[in-house]
Parts: sequence; C-alpha cells; structure tokens
Amino acid sequence: MLQNINQRHASVRKFDPELEARIQAFELAFRMQAQAPEAFSMDQETEATKKLYGMDAPETSEFGWQCLLARRLSERGVRFVQCTHSYKWDQHGELFVKHNENAKEVDKPIAGLLRDLKSRGMLKDTLVIWAGEFGRTPVSQGNDGRDHNPYGYSIWMAGGGVKPGFIYGATDEIGYHAVEDRMHIHDFHATVMHLLGFDHEKLTYNYSGRDFRLTDVAGVVAHKIIA
Repeated sequence: MLQNINQRHASVRKFDPELEARIQAFELAFRMQAQAPEAFSMDQETEATKKLYGMDAPETSEFGWQCLLARRLSERGVRFVQCTHSYKWDQHGELFVKHNENAKEVDKPIAGLLRDLKSRGMLKDTLVIWAGEFGRTPVSQGNDGRDHNPYGYSIWMAGGGVKPGFIYGATDEIGYHAVEDRMHIHDFHATVMHLLGFDHEKLTYNYSGRDFRLTDVAGVVAHKIIA
C-alpha cells in the first residue's frame, strides 16, 4: 500500500530524484528488516566454523561474532560492513600489557575471516581493511604509554585486488614520520576507490565556486599495492 501511494506521488511529480532516492531508501530499509533476522542467525553455522572465528573462547567470542557476521552479510550482498573492536587501542598507559590483550582478542577472528573468505572464493572480490585513525608515538608517554601519532602509522589490506604479503612504504629510523612512499589519507581514499572500481577524479563537482570530491580534490592512487 505504501509503495502504491509513493509511486502515485512520484508520477505526479514526474521525475524527482530526491523523492526517488527517498522511496528507494524506504524499500532498502524494508528489505533489510525482512532479511536481517536470517542473516544475523548463527544457527546454520557449524561448530567448526564458529571455532574458526574464536567464538568458543571468551576473549575472542565478541569480535569473532562480528567477523563471522561480516562474512554472512557480505555473501548476502551487503556492500560495506564495519567491525569495531573497541576504544582500547588508545593506550596512553599500560601499552605493552593492554595491546597484547587486544591482539589476542582480534588475531584469531581476523585470521578466521580471511581464511573463510578465501575458502569460499570471496576474498578476491572483498577488500578487507584493518585500520585506525592514527598510530602511537615511538616515544613513551608517562611510564608505559604512547601518545597519538598521525605522521607515520600502519594499516593493512587483504583481498580485493591488493598484492598479498607486500609492504608499502616505511617510516624513519625511530618510526615517527613516514619517509618512503608516503600516503596521505586522500591517497588512501583514492586507492580504495580505485580498488572498488571508481575513478576518484571523475567524481568532482563544483559548489559555491570550489571544486569538491570525496578525496577533497587531491589523492594519488598507490598503484604499487595493486595486484
């Protein structure tokens, strides 16, 4: 009934792209509501698969559930899935102890996700990105912490057309500044968009006398990391 009303309204308005976008958004919301219960149910997964993601252990069960759900959503056509571990990587104190705990919580689920995607033939078409918004300084903060460092830090990507087992760029001798194959965040966005099949330079538009695009009229694709 609602769809009929929306279509009648749309026909009167001829073609209104904003109205059409709103109608499609409601349709997407309905499809998500109708299909989400099955997608979020783990009953169909084998115990071996759950164990692969670490759902059988308390320290890995929460993030393991997220990673397994990410695979289930991806194979059902969801285009973007975000798994969030925690805020606990912002370690201004007790870095060595806490980062070891954090690593134990995510390492097995991540390995399980990559192995599962590859075994199903999905990894080649799925870009997996593990990243935060900054790194940690190479010098201590207080007795055993690290402050924020936006000048040189690491992320990793897998699948989706990137080279496997490959290191791109390097920092200085103390790990503070990126000095080799430096990648600005705009370069990273341009590269991700390229891997997803978009030319970021073609998405430029002029507004209020200034050019805009998703990479802020900047960004260079890092072709060295592309397989």
